[in-house]
Amino acid sequence: MEDTLRDRIQGIIDSNEVVLFMKGTKHFPQCGFSATVVEVLRRSGSDFQDVNVLEDPAIRQGIKEFANWPTIPQLYVRGQFVGGCDIVREMYDNGELDAVLSPES
Repeated sequence: MEDTLRDRIQGIIDSNEVVLFMKGTKHFPQCGFSATVVEVLRRSGSDFQDVNVLEDPAIRQGIKEFANWPTIPQLYVRGQFVGGCDIVREMYDNGELDAVLSPES
């Protein structure tokens, strides 16, 4: 991955407390996995920045390399990669996600 793309992705992550790289937007998710994570974040009361990877093929591929994670969506909280749909849903179900999203953590 080229440095400018890595810097662009890092800038998005650094400038948002909670950011979700997803297919579609939080108002119109365009895949079931993205819709699931949006719903989980809504239920958690989290305000988050969405990044629609369908609008930017470079970010769509680059985010996979950035996190060394092959799928989208990808959730980042305070600069840290949290995971994809299954991990986020599992963390929500067992109460871990609220602790991660809490400003005190």
